Amino acid sequence: MADRDFPGEISALEKTLAGIESVLNLPELERRSVDLEAKASAPDLWNDPERAQKVTSELSRTQSTINKVKSLKSRVVDLPVMLELAASESDQSAMSDFSKEVDSVTKAVSDLEVQTLLSGEYDHRDALVTIRSEAGGVDAADWAEMVSRMFFRYCERHSLSVSVLETSYAEEAGI
Repeated sequence: MADRDFPGEISALEKTLAGIESVLNLPELERRSVDLEAKASAPDLWNDPERAQKVTSELSRTQSTINKVKSLKSRVVDLPVMLELAASESDQSAMSDFSKEVDSVTKAVSDLEVQTLLSGEYDHRDALVTIRSEAGGVDAADWAEMVSRMFFRYCERHSLSVSVLETSYAEEAGI
């Protein structure tokens, strides 16, 4: 732990979070949230259920993004103070706890960065992924099965749901 550059890591987190805020355009996102709240509270909203669904879904996504950014910003701002307190303590448990918090914040910022990359107009919708071995025999079929397993593990780690519509197994191995 003594070999970690915590001030450098904190600085990198601040820069990454500032970049995320810039890409998301947080002030515009907050204005959009206020506008959507006004639309959601309109008495005639539920006369058109499809429109109501769109408004409430977008409001939920917008508020979730705003809350994540603000929460992470607060956690990153607290890190230098936590480092100072942990360094002033004589036991290693405080520094160990601080190290765990830095790791946790780093993972959360990284996850938000990926989410920001996938924040386009249609990115909230489902995707249909097809994995095929095509020509290539047993090796290609085996590789297709490995890719499929990697994809499933990735989705599990990121709390994404996966449904298999169809699987055709090869004669010897793979799919």
